[in-house]
Amino acid sequence: MPKDLGILVGGGPAPGINGVIGAVTIEARNRGVRVWGIYDGWQGLMRYDAESLRAHGLVRELRIEDVSRIHFDGGSILRTSRANPTRRPEDLDRVVRNLQELGIGYLVTIGGDDTAFAAGRVAERAAGAVKFAHVPKTIDNDLPLPGGAPTFGFNTARHLGFQLLQNIMEDSRSMNRWYFVAVMGRSAGHLALGIGKAAGATLVLIPEEFGERVSLQTVCDVLEGAMLKRRVMGREDGVAVIAEGILERVPEEELGSLEGVRIVRDPYGHIRLAELDLAYILKTMVEARFAQRGDPVTIVHKSLGYELRCAPPVASDSEYVRDLGYGAVEFLLGDHPGPGALVCLEGGRLRFLDFRELLDPHTGRPRTRLVDVHSTSYRVARKYMIRLEPQDFEDPDQLRRLAEAARTTPEEFLRRYRPVADLPLTTGTGSGR
Repeated sequence: MPKDLGILVGGGPAPGINGVIGAVTIEARNRGVRVWGIYDGWQGLMRYDAESLRAHGLVRELRIEDVSRIHFDGGSILRTSRANPTRRPEDLDRVVRNLQELGIGYLVTIGGDDTAFAAGRVAERAAGAVKFAHVPKTIDNDLPLPGGAPTFGFNTARHLGFQLLQNIMEDSRSMNRWYFVAVMGRSAGHLALGIGKAAGATLVLIPEEFGERVSLQTVCDVLEGAMLKRRVMGREDGVAVIAEGILERVPEEELGSLEGVRIVRDPYGHIRLAELDLAYILKTMVEARFAQRGDPVTIVHKSLGYELRCAPPVASDSEYVRDLGYGAVEFLLGDHPGPGALVCLEGGRLRFLDFRELLDPHTGRPRTRLVDVHSTSYRVARKYMIRLEPQDFEDPDQLRRLAEAARTTPEEFLRRYRPVADLPLTTGTGSGR
């Protein structure tokens, strides 16, 4: 009996999802395989039996005419969810049983590290009955793809974020005030750095600059120091781009002590960072510091994330996802061994990685690709930021001016702010915009 192919999407949206769905459907259909779209990620497969899935319209056949133009659109025609089938053995069993009863012998999963992890566990449970191909997507760009290849959706999110930040920077200049802009990125700062560097933001803060743990007070020291240095340079405006993943490194007890903050976790156990509003937290703390010395400032807080996830893909992502969608079908229907693989490109050629190659041997979870703060790309970005640098403390006149801006003594300014001048490299010149 011939096997059918199913497609599902997990995790948050990313530009280009529909392009993958379209490419998979067209190539599989051209090879004579029926294709089924599975709605709401793993959620329906976990909750219902096969008959109920059909009755609720959560499994629908996809034809070429259904998908031939969807690659222009943002979002996901199959919707998505963060449902986690790995938490309970009975959920894993139900997912595998439903796939078998639906006649799906091939499954394409589209998602980030959590969806990849879940796909690997389901593949193990299926014991060869279902073959999987995982297409990696995330605007965070934090999956360890070979050759430094980006995850699809990242380029579009960076481009749209760059456009939005241009407008924010002009408002900042026109209104003579500061903006704190938090940018999505659960563990890594790729998106924040990419947006901030492209736009020439005053400064960018990413989690990779700090150690395993960082206090919000230290983050505020960096921001406040940059604002004071900007003032010494004759400007009262600026835009700080801050990766929300910094919150992952703040001790949970510190987060829990903040007024009005409630820690919420998703089905994979991650703190829902968007619920914490990092930009507002930092704005409130820094404004209070200035107010305490009788020097009130205006800071506007803004978060960029949800605006970026469902944008129509730019050309590079549209082209990229067609290769990945084709590659998923090639792995599943071609002569490629193994029960499952992650589909990627390296040097313009398709590669099929065993799920286990992505796992951290200590955690058993997919490794996270972090920003390399020793790379040329980061060092260039750092050169154009306005932040406190070691040379600011070595020049007596500059130290005096900074202390006057902070309404304190040079000795106290040195004691308070010198530590953050070494985060993470000492390459900045303070000549940014």
